[in-house]
Amino acid sequence: MLNDHARLMHAVMVSGEIVGRKKLQKMIFIAKKLAFPFQERFQFHFYGPYSEELTLRVEELCNMGFLEECKENKGAYSQYRYCLTEAGKEFLGMSQIEMPNLSDCLSDMNGQNARFLELVSTILYFDTLERPEVAEKVFTLKSSQRYTEEEIDGAYEYIRLLKEKAKLQ
Repeated sequence: MLNDHARLMHAVMVSGEIVGRKKLQKMIFIAKKLAFPFQERFQFHFYGPYSEELTLRVEELCNMGFLEECKENKGAYSQYRYCLTEAGKEFLGMSQIEMPNLSDCLSDMNGQNARFLELVSTILYFDTLERPEVAEKVFTLKSSQRYTEEEIDGAYEYIRLLKEKAKLQ
């Protein structure tokens, strides 16, 4: 159990800071699809792949004082920032978590906007389907996002690049 918590803490640490709950969910899902050892189960939800387990694990880490969740009011909505606390860094220093190349992948993902990561994670969620079927799912399930064919092509290219980064070394 604590290994799963430590993996999540490691992900936040190598990312520096993750802004947004949706972004955190998408980054961990994508990392899992890249074969990094995250154990959380995901289901398709309104904003794409979502894990209740991940939400609970983040809440537990915040309650233990290992993760800091900063809530910022942005007028019509609230935004959350996640970073590792000093206690979290100390705990992580005692763990044996090694995930080569995770830092490169998560740093890259953290530089993307949540809308794009939602598209990438949706494509990866349906990765057992053929590309035209995936595009149809995106256009149907994500119609409010108004993704274009060019954005879908860009997401597939981004996935290819992430897979290369994940396998380096």
